[in-house]
Amino acid sequence: MGGHGAAVGFDCGLCGGFISALSAVFGADNTPMAVALFCILLSVRFVNFEYCIGDSLLALAAVLAILVLAPAAAVLFPPVFLIPLHFLAFFALLFLTAQRPEMGNGGLYSFAYIYLTGNPVLGEALVRCGLLALTEYLLCGAILVLKHRNRHTGIRFGDVVKNFVPCGPLCLWQLRMALGVSLILSAGQIFRVERFMWMGFACASLLSEYPYSSRVSLRFWQRIQGAIVGSCAFLILYLVMPQSLRPLMGPMGGLCLGFCTDYRYKTAMNCFGALMLAAFRFQPDLE
Repeated sequence: MGGHGAAVGFDCGLCGGFISALSAVFGADNTPMAVALFCILLSVRFVNFEYCIGDSLLALAAVLAILVLAPAAAVLFPPVFLIPLHFLAFFALLFLTAQRPEMGNGGLYSFAYIYLTGNPVLGEALVRCGLLALTEYLLCGAILVLKHRNRHTGIRFGDVVKNFVPCGPLCLWQLRMALGVSLILSAGQIFRVERFMWMGFACASLLSEYPYSSRVSLRFWQRIQGAIVGSCAFLILYLVMPQSLRPLMGPMGGLCLGFCTDYRYKTAMNCFGALMLAAFRFQPDLE
């Protein structure tokens, strides 16, 4: 257990150090991009795009371009264009990266897109965001080449396009995810819902199960139960914990999330991070 704890501590330190360093160089306003890119960096060590390395490098460039440009475009475009913009960008991400959704790429890039849409940057910060994405491309590209250059050598991205089956389970999953998330994000932006990205996270979580099944309704009710339990648990702990320890509740929820297998408990632990952000803003109201 001691060795495992040391490894977890090292990983947490590496995560914090990496994100802090990128934020220092590219600006605190690009911290969300640094978080998303760190998650992608960890993923590409183990999961590839299921086609040859040359086409994968091109796909990675396209993915990072979407993550940089689409959230900014969603701020600048008229509301009427939001649904098609989010749908096309989100579907492209899934189509480029998630040929095998069970490997987790769908959830990873969904998180990145929703998180960045909720924290867009413009102007000079957008230029720095592009430079950050370029830095990440060099790092992730090197890892892709090192770890996956000999895998799927006979499969081109063109083969993926040719094998596209509109009524197949993979395509239906991608379309359902893209349509659901695009509608939720667009509604949040049009009606100016504060922190609307949490709506996107909830929607993506409900629709992410692959292949499609009737469990979506079950997950819907489990999410409601988890949200109620998690909110009540957060309130109780917030009121009894010393003020100096309250900032640890968010990371504590994230740590406990890693040990949860039931969707209800995962939802409950997810509440800690969201409510901690709200508590920081409205702290006087909770005293």
